[in-house]
Amino acid sequence: MFLNWLRNETGTAADIYVDLGTANTLVAARGHGIILNEPSLVAYSENSPGRRRILAIGSDVKEVLTKTPGNTFLLKPVRDGVIADFDFAQEMLKHFLSKPLVRKAFSRPRVVVSLPYGVTEVEKKAVIEACQSAGAREVFLIDEPMAAAIGADLPVKSARGCMIVDIGGGTTEIAVIALSDIVYCEAVKVGGHRMDEGIIDYFKKQKKIVLSESVAEDLKIHFGTAVPRKNIRVTTVQGRDVTTGLTKSIEISSEDVGNAMNDALEIIINGIHRALEKTPPELVSDLIEAGLVLAGGGALVRDFDIRIQSEVRIPVRVAQNPLTAIALGGSKVLEDQELLKKILLDM
Repeated sequence: MFLNWLRNETGTAADIYVDLGTANTLVAARGHGIILNEPSLVAYSENSPGRRRILAIGSDVKEVLTKTPGNTFLLKPVRDGVIADFDFAQEMLKHFLSKPLVRKAFSRPRVVVSLPYGVTEVEKKAVIEACQSAGAREVFLIDEPMAAAIGADLPVKSARGCMIVDIGGGTTEIAVIALSDIVYCEAVKVGGHRMDEGIIDYFKKQKKIVLSESVAEDLKIHFGTAVPRKNIRVTTVQGRDVTTGLTKSIEISSEDVGNAMNDALEIIINGIHRALEKTPPELVSDLIEAGLVLAGGGALVRDFDIRIQSEVRIPVRVAQNPLTAIALGGSKVLEDQELLKKILLDM
């Protein structure tokens, strides 16, 4: 129904774009660009089994944790880009879409949401219902890798093939695009969170120290590298001794962090190889010439572009704004009705 409405509509198609990410939710408004970027996180209390009360959402969670850390639980309603907890996802969307900046732009908006490639009809329906309950007048769905490619300024409308590698928090999507269509997409369940887990596991086994998730993420951001033996740096971290359970500090190197992340990075590179193998031959020559573009938080891992170029043997560049590439793409789609018509997901 809504798809037919969009195809027959002569005016502007949509007002608000939502990038419902595992780590962060970004919202863009037509004519305003990105207006919201907050953690996809809900803090709640549970006084009795099954009776959960929301205490804070998004950026407000940190303050609640500081005030009542012992009686507060955290939940990520979105995992690997799809809704894992419908009730909390619905409340989170309501919260974000009712923010003053969003409401000021559009009161009952037509909303575009990007989803991981190949989501099920059930998952699509969950997102649509959550947005509608949050006040959306109409809801349209597009693929995340397409949004990332548009945000990275790839020529998605061209007949020549282009490739985007979007490394998110829970999933990496490797898509080949031509004529506003995803010709092939390889999705691997590896992203920034798996890199964090690799760091925690590595230091627990090799250094006998247990690091917190926040320390692991900080190490990934500031000391993570795809080429461990290059430009080695050192720092000191604090964790819990595996044997004694006491807090201790140790000196570590960027080589340690790179080795800890290596398995996750190798899985992504293998996914790129598979995508190239399954791409139609007539488009492979385009990709060999034009190369691929990295987007998402994982694109910022030091020297990852150099390593991919060395192992895959095609040019690699990092998107100008890798962290917000998907949201930037969604923002551009709001201004291009014809493109939105072409890339809409069927329901």
